[in-house]
Amino acid sequence: MSAPPALQIREANAHLAAVHRRVAELEARLDAAERTVRAQAERLARHDQQLRAALEELGRAKDCEIAALQEQLLTSEATVHSLQAAVRQRDELIGQLQPRAELLQDICRRRPPLAGLLAALAEAERLGPLPTRDPSHPLPGGLSPRLANSTGEEEDRDRLQPAVFGTTV
Repeated sequence: MSAPPALQIREANAHLAAVHRRVAELEARLDAAERTVRAQAERLARHDQQLRAALEELGRAKDCEIAALQEQLLTSEATVHSLQAAVRQRDELIGQLQPRAELLQDICRRRPPLAGLLAALAEAERLGPLPTRDPSHPLPGGLSPRLANSTGEEEDRDRLQPAVFGTTV
């Protein structure tokens, strides 16, 4: 076998050098890509850890808020029950006081006529009893004493009792 010509050897060496450079370049790119992937993986792992921690914190905050809201709900329900009981008691009291209020309104409506009646009774009391008259002489106005004060049920009595006015208020 004969030795390859020098030109072929140089071309082969040049080709090997080019392949070697290309391999070195590819290894450098591969190394850089591996570093980038590792860095991204580390960033993703840290980010994932941060998100997990944030999610756990949100879960704890949610649980605390739910507990606080449940406590507030229980307090509110107790307040509602207390207020409902107070309303029932007041309704019962109103039911008891309603007839009395109606009676007082009726009394207030009747007060002016009663005041007039009391004033008339006081005036009659001030005037005093009538002097005793002879039954045979009629009173001024043509009425006999018997008819002036008679209710019809007292016909069997001969003489009427004198009227005495007074107030008991």
